[in-house]
Amino acid sequence: MPGRASLEAGQYYAHRHNAFWRIAADLLQFDRGAPYRTRAKALRSARIAVWDVLRSCVRPGSMDAMIDRDSEVANDFRKFFRTHRGITHVFFNGAKAEASFRRHVLPEIDATLRYQRLPSTSPANASVPFASKRRAWRAILTAGRRHRRSRK
Repeated sequence: MPGRASLEAGQYYAHRHNAFWRIAADLLQFDRGAPYRTRAKALRSARIAVWDVLRSCVRPGSMDAMIDRDSEVANDFRKFFRTHRGITHVFFNGAKAEASFRRHVLPEIDATLRYQRLPSTSPANASVPFASKRRAWRAILTAGRRHRRSRK
């Protein structure tokens, strides 16, 4: 679930200390200081979608650990995967996203997808160095290349 800064801005990963855009810009070679629409377009051009596992929840503040588990409502991934049949991989930005997906979504879908948890880009995950996060997030590039090769 997006944090307060992202919800207020209406943009994914809007907190200035979240490493997502820095990592994405580095891996995809675009200007991380570009306007949000330009950065989002760079993701789409690389065939990368960003979507929250949870459509809604009750959470005081921005910390995932504070989410009231009983209030979690997942997005409609069944419809999403049916509409976007080319998706082969799902990457989770941290443990909470993966846990919520496995709890709410996985039992409801019959998709043969590859799942991988990546280190959270949240500033709350400061114990993992940026270089380690970046190295792990390279998987999004590798997955895209494998998928494009297999379709040729």
